[in-house]
Amino acid sequence: MKWKKFKIKTLTEAEDIIISTLYDIGLEGAQIEDKVPLTALEKEQMFVDILPDGPEDDGIAYLSFFVEETEDGSLSLNGEAVTEEEIVSRVQEELETLRMFCKIGEGSIAVDETEDIDWINNWKQYFHQFYIDDLLVIPSWEEVKPEDTGKMVLHIDPGTAFGTGMHETTQLCIRQLKKFITPETELLDVGTGSGILAILSLMYGAKHAVGTDLDPCAVEAVADNMKNNGIAPGQFEMMIGNIITDKEVQDRVGYEKYDIVVANILADVLVPLTPVIVNQMKKGAVYITSGIIDDKESTVVEAVKAAGLTVLEVTYQGEWVSVTARKD
Repeated sequence: MKWKKFKIKTLTEAEDIIISTLYDIGLEGAQIEDKVPLTALEKEQMFVDILPDGPEDDGIAYLSFFVEETEDGSLSLNGEAVTEEEIVSRVQEELETLRMFCKIGEGSIAVDETEDIDWINNWKQYFHQFYIDDLLVIPSWEEVKPEDTGKMVLHIDPGTAFGTGMHETTQLCIRQLKKFITPETELLDVGTGSGILAILSLMYGAKHAVGTDLDPCAVEAVADNMKNNGIAPGQFEMMIGNIITDKEVQDRVGYEKYDIVVANILADVLVPLTPVIVNQMKKGAVYITSGIIDDKESTVVEAVKAAGLTVLEVTYQGEWVSVTARKD
């Protein structure tokens, strides 16, 4: 399958209006390239503590749109057969109209042809089944091998926003969860993402789980992964909102209700989270944290102790750390 790529050089401030305008003429799914730095919220939603220093924002953006090319070399836009020149002409016309109302910068259009690849499925070659100790993590397009029959299997496909269990911090949390889960466990997963930790906890025998996240995309990701792993809707409740600052979310989650709280998020988020989340924990509840780069270990340990929790164990994998504590 081949695609024609139409790449527009513009300004970052004009990205949204150009994408919206060209959507109306049949160009969808823009690829955006710019040097806009991550916002504080975007950084908060990432689970890594190492954030690379990007180049200085120069205000320039490149928007790429892709149109499928048929075997005879023709193109189709909104179901209409068109030429490359006709698409360029329509885009130029729309850009010139926009230029009357806002700054769009250079507005040049470059046309190229992509490789003949399957854009939807080609990436699958990079994700294969793997093990976390005795747990098999497998995507939907692979089969369980005969030698793995009888193993616990987590079915999960990589998504655009959330992890798959491959990261060391997730594995650290999984190993700690296995130590403390009982058939009566009520679990809270803060920053649940794709729901892996909560879903696995239920598979390991927990009674019920609640997950919170800032990203609305987590709702669909969690629902898909629950379905793929046979988790009944009543077993896992999903909430969107910031449990650190939003009293309504805190109230919905509930107080002194959970036997285990797990949080695989940034160390800088764990610090303000910890004194809040102790209110959701029962007496004797366990608090499992990760997402901590090794030089932030003392920061998290100090925050845990300051919240009145007793540190039970600190575990390591690579340069990542997990801190497990108990509410006495």
